[in-house]
Amino acid sequence: MMQKLFPLTALVIAGVLTGLLNACGGAPVVPDDQFYRLQAAEPSVGKKLFPGTLEVDRFVADGLTAGRPIVYSEPGKSYQVKEYHYHFWTQPPTVMLRDELVTYLRRAKISDTVVTPELRIPADYVLSGKIKRLEKINGEQPKAVLEIELGLRKAAGGKLIFLDTYRMETDSDGKGVGDAVASLNKSLSAIYAKFITDLSKR
Repeated sequence: MMQKLFPLTALVIAGVLTGLLNACGGAPVVPDDQFYRLQAAEPSVGKKLFPGTLEVDRFVADGLTAGRPIVYSEPGKSYQVKEYHYHFWTQPPTVMLRDELVTYLRRAKISDTVVTPELRIPADYVLSGKIKRLEKINGEQPKAVLEIELGLRKAAGGKLIFLDTYRMETDSDGKGVGDAVASLNKSLSAIYAKFITDLSKR
């Protein structure tokens, strides 16, 4: 009787071991890529500040800040920045923030025409920007920080009209990347609104 049962028992054990080996050797599930965009709130329409054509150059940024992967840092370690593997901007930030500013300025009617260099239209004024920080900050109270330098000059002669740096660190409602993006949208809206206010006071 024992001799008859042994082959069956051996088959069951072999099946269990095979299942365990397959489970251990199976490829892990890869998370789906997530994509995000930054959008400023609708601006107030004020007086026309710069008659003619205003050209907005593509922004510049250093290192990881210029890439599509969303970056983050830990509290007290602003010198160290890391990339998320599955969270990306829909466009490089240098393009995304520039295009959003173009839309913002057009709706605010700050100039007769607001264009990008690709249109190859002679400009009266040129606006440039540099993204210094654009990141999620982890911690007990998660935050997001956005810092942009914005400058405006005359196209003819290059005379500087305005130059300033804007920085906002905004608390997030949660610890997720989406929460940080929502905070960055608030900061972007506030920075662009302050920029127009400052231009009107120059």
